[in-house]
Amino acid sequence: MLVPFDSLPENARVWIYQANRSFTEEEAVEITNKAEAFLQAWTAHGTGLEAGFELRYRRFLVIGLNQEVNAASGCSIDASVRFIQQLEHEYGVDLLDKMNVSYRQGDFIAYKPLTDFKKMAKDKAVSLNTIVFNNLVTNKHEYQNFWEVAAADSWHARFM
Repeated sequence: MLVPFDSLPENARVWIYQANRSFTEEEAVEITNKAEAFLQAWTAHGTGLEAGFELRYRRFLVIGLNQEVNAASGCSIDASVRFIQQLEHEYGVDLLDKMNVSYRQGDFIAYKPLTDFKKMAKDKAVSLNTIVFNNLVTNKHEYQNFWEVAAADSWHARFM
């Protein structure tokens, strides 16, 4: 059952999928429609899941699930991964590789392999003040408060 992302409780589980490039406006509309359709039909053991999503900065697909209503099962998580893989294939993007880092360079969102980010930290091209996207957050509260933070406040700090 699709619900507005904002209506999900603070403890709703979240999954963040970062794209290796920004989506075009047309792609963003298409992905929004596909995510709405997927979440409307998403189930666990035949029971609808209360879920919502956001497409942030035309680069991050954030799916939230109210586990107080129904928890995701192995099969429903598999279905969501297949949905993400389908988007990867259709749009020629990488959404599942967790070994990449997104960070802000002014108003621009940069995307680098982790090895490049480590080198940039060593070379002082990024610092503890660099705004990074901590895609390891696990619930809506963390997402809203600790997702877009200074590297000093994230796991990225270990490279500085």
